[in-house]
Amino acid sequence: MYEYLIGLITVVKPDYIVIDVNGAGYKVFSPTPFAYQEGQKAKVFIEQIVRDTGITLYGFQTADDKGLFLKLLSVSGIGPKSALAIMAAEDSNSLAEAIEQGEVKYLTRFPGVGKKTASQIVLDLKGKLGDYVKKAEQFTSQEITPELNDALLALLALGYTKKEVERITPVLSEEKATSADQYIKKGLALLLKK
Repeated sequence: MYEYLIGLITVVKPDYIVIDVNGAGYKVFSPTPFAYQEGQKAKVFIEQIVRDTGITLYGFQTADDKGLFLKLLSVSGIGPKSALAIMAAEDSNSLAEAIEQGEVKYLTRFPGVGKKTASQIVLDLKGKLGDYVKKAEQFTSQEITPELNDALLALLALGYTKKEVERITPVLSEEKATSADQYIKKGLALLLKK
């Protein structure tokens, strides 16, 4: 069983990399192969999966990413390819946050994840990913006024997810609005723009 490989990246393809370790080239499937560059020396965290059809290596930039991959594999109905596709479409922090918040609708946008699978992911992993959710950075240069706070709560009440509202908060905090209504109008414009 491998924990990680350190070597020279010799091939970068859309779904895998090849890492040369002392003259042996290991083909490693990765959710983020383009994070590596050919000719670069890299440390790749490895998960080896043995099946009837063969032995496959999956590689990640960090131990946390590997841990999240293993957590996804523990969900009924999620195999290595599905887990890789989910991780390729989102950074670990956002993915873990969506699961912790129980955002089933958000999870269904990933390839091969329907409503049933998304619900299963939330059911199996909610409350188990605290280590993967980075603490939200405080906006030191912008103050969240009582009016802005009311507007953010109103947007949540309208059905927008916490993740969507947090994404627009920095932009809203720079607005010179004087009432919650003005913040709400600007917030809706930003949310509908996506």
